[in-house]
Amino acid sequence: MRVSLQPAYILHGRPYRDSSLILEAFTAEHGRISLVAKGARRRARGGSTSALLQPFTPLLLSFSGRSELKTLTQVEPAGLAQALRGQNLYSALYVNELLMRLLHKHDPHPRLFADYTLVVEELAAEADVEVVLRRFELGLLEQLGYSFSLCHDGHSGEGLDPEAWYQFHPDHGMVASAGAYRTVQPAYRGDELLAMSRGEFAGENRLAARRLMRQVLAVHLGDAPLRSRELFRARTRGKGE
Repeated sequence: MRVSLQPAYILHGRPYRDSSLILEAFTAEHGRISLVAKGARRRARGGSTSALLQPFTPLLLSFSGRSELKTLTQVEPAGLAQALRGQNLYSALYVNELLMRLLHKHDPHPRLFADYTLVVEELAAEADVEVVLRRFELGLLEQLGYSFSLCHDGHSGEGLDPEAWYQFHPDHGMVASAGAYRTVQPAYRGDELLAMSRGEFAGENRLAARRLMRQVLAVHLGDAPLRSRELFRARTRGKGE
């Protein structure tokens, strides 16, 4: 298998042996792939290749190999690295971690790749983090086949009542709040959910949208905590000391 100049982003990298790197990349046509960049950390005239193989830089990658771990054969910049700072940087790391945890390898998602490119650009432009993340999370769930309606009751199929309360059920989506389930799961007003369906994630809807997305994603992420979220919390605590 030989692939030439595939649009891609690096999601994660780690040192390998004396001078190489193991990379997780998200590509436009081949989905998430694992690569070995041989000698990438070896200094040469003009610097090492590792300086280019960084997250949030649009790249063109060429690679080959029949095994699960492909060999990187060429790398070129496809644009400027996006400058991310503070909360926006941690938010971008969070997006990368979602893709690392939820995407199956070699499963193409061209629309999701376009969504990811937009998210990185918006976070670099310091757009509203909550709006950017909620929109991406919903798109990610849809692309992976985990979407659910924010307009209709998952049991009855009827439209949501703006004044009623609903809860998320992993098998049915949003269902009318009732019975024992009410005591152990968060509840959301119908008007909050309808606003989310219209892409309204800021203002009064901000906390409800964040809480719902965390609840939904937890079903698919499992029990292991998100490293990016822990890093952000540690940074926030450090600033408060």
